[in-house]
Amino acid sequence: MPSPSQPAPETWIAAFNRAADRVRDRLAAVTSTPDRLAETGTTGEGGDRTLVIDAEAEDLVFEELDVLHEAGARFTALSEERGVVDYGSADVLVVIDPIDGSMNAKRGMPHHAVSIAVAEGPDVANSGTMADMVCGLVADLGPDERWTAIRGGGAWLDGVPITAPATERLTSAGKLELVAIESAHPAHVIASGDALLEHVHRLRAIGAIAISLCAVAGGRVDGMASLWRCRAVDAAAGQLIVRESGGVVAFGDLDAPLDAPLDLIGHGPVVAARSAAGLARVATLPHS
Repeated sequence: MPSPSQPAPETWIAAFNRAADRVRDRLAAVTSTPDRLAETGTTGEGGDRTLVIDAEAEDLVFEELDVLHEAGARFTALSEERGVVDYGSADVLVVIDPIDGSMNAKRGMPHHAVSIAVAEGPDVANSGTMADMVCGLVADLGPDERWTAIRGGGAWLDGVPITAPATERLTSAGKLELVAIESAHPAHVIASGDALLEHVHRLRAIGAIAISLCAVAGGRVDGMASLWRCRAVDAAAGQLIVRESGGVVAFGDLDAPLDAPLDLIGHGPVVAARSAAGLARVATLPHS
């Protein structure tokens, strides 16, 4: 639990929702494709070329973090563009993807999200893992859906508790009916072809890891797999939402499924499903 000087999970989530509102409104004002495609000319700490809309979204998130800091919160922030920002404590880490699904956002396609999560624990900013997440928000700005979770408290969609099915839907041939894939580069899809044919009936490539994870949480798909390595900022909030909805998540070939470090390096793929049996199937899909 947070110390008395730290915000409660509900306070963090309220701040993240305010940031998401501001990002949504800013993106809504950028209506032309050329403006959405504009780059700053710099490369973010995550290694990608920074779009103007990415930088502006990150600024809006950090303005809300500044307010919490001024009210007494002490933490470290890890963000796709700025990297590590010290707000006075390494025992609380805020993991931020200002726009997950940037390619969708810059092309005017609907599914792109503000994804923010909080981890707590001794020196979590330097040695934390996905297991340390205590709360998170994925705000899908296309349909304007807000997915949230609090560790041990459950997961919600627009404030309503998520009641997803306990298991996956299988076709008469015994395949997972619908699976989301991310990092859908043609080379990765081809490399995964045999496993996809064996285990999956139909595919969806949403274009945002956080949103694909939420689709598992809500039972909209029967599983998801990133076919290449993902970073903590892509999955921190979404994986907690899956777990608090009753689903299961794993990262790469780790000794423990949630041992993925909280940094900006892509350590391994993320897979998620409604059950252990479903997870075993989607875990065969990545080839990284």
